[in-house]
Amino acid sequence: MKNSVPLENLTIEDLFRIYPYSMEFFDINGLPIDDVNNTVKDYITSLPYVFLEDMGLNQENLLKRFRAFMSRMKDIREERTFSIRDITILGGRDKNEKLEEIELKISMGEIICIVGPTGSGKSRLLADIEWMAQRDTPTKRQILIDGSVPPRDWRFSVEHKLVAQLSQNMNFVMDICVGDFIKLHAQSRMIDDIEDKMREIIFHANELSGERFDLNTPLTSLSGGQSRALMVADTAFLSTSPIVLIDEIENAGIHRNKALELLVGQNKIVLIATHDPLLALMGNKRVVIKNGGIQKVIETTPDEKKGLIRLTEIDNDLIKYREALRNGELLDDIK
Repeated sequence: MKNSVPLENLTIEDLFRIYPYSMEFFDINGLPIDDVNNTVKDYITSLPYVFLEDMGLNQENLLKRFRAFMSRMKDIREERTFSIRDITILGGRDKNEKLEEIELKISMGEIICIVGPTGSGKSRLLADIEWMAQRDTPTKRQILIDGSVPPRDWRFSVEHKLVAQLSQNMNFVMDICVGDFIKLHAQSRMIDDIEDKMREIIFHANELSGERFDLNTPLTSLSGGQSRALMVADTAFLSTSPIVLIDEIENAGIHRNKALELLVGQNKIVLIATHDPLLALMGNKRVVIKNGGIQKVIETTPDEKKGLIRLTEIDNDLIKYREALRNGELLDDIK
């Protein structure tokens, strides 16, 4: 902790100032505070017996609960940055029990595109990575973290969640504004500079989205593209997961290149399940999935990158035409 004085001997005012997240303890337990100059211990000691009885606690038990809460919050805060260098996929078997003769190492900052027909096993590959499979899933694959078998408790730890997933469908049901949503997520991560993070996330979300929105925009009024843009930016700056899976970003209605640059710029591994040939060429590697197994891994060549530049220019022109037509312009005028 930041202070050698036992936490229960701090005044409530000092406790809130040094450990802002401690306010949650009083809120979730319904503990009213009249005088912030009391120490935590004195405050708990002064609580009426009847009040504590309604909680099913006595003074000593409530004090123990306070210590446990602060200890857990300290652990979460210290573990909130889950940092790895690379992951390695050791091959297993496909649906016909044919061996995957592969050892694929993926480093931070790489973009890996997962390609293959619907039902081929793209999601199963992601699940193996997310679960840190150790020959105990249907594919019999093994996942190494930084070249070693990960600790067993990582597989069931919230703090060591490997994968953050952005699905095709984004539906918000919370009746709050964008700013409150980001603030809640930042508070759950115990981020110190919440206001700066909010400004950073909304700026980059608008860089990705076609139609601008702000921190006061209700979540439920966001379009599909705006929702995806918000979640990409939110994942880049607030998610502790070192690996991000994006499912068919081509359907998101956002700037694909900028989204990938943003995520990779935050030193994350980006896995993209895609049917878009342009996106497939944007990756460092293409993992080809067939019949439940990794058939091959293709490294994107310099010639493919050169071709991608021209293809992207054509694609950008098509996007401009599409947007112009949406805005009511005539095709002859666009040409």
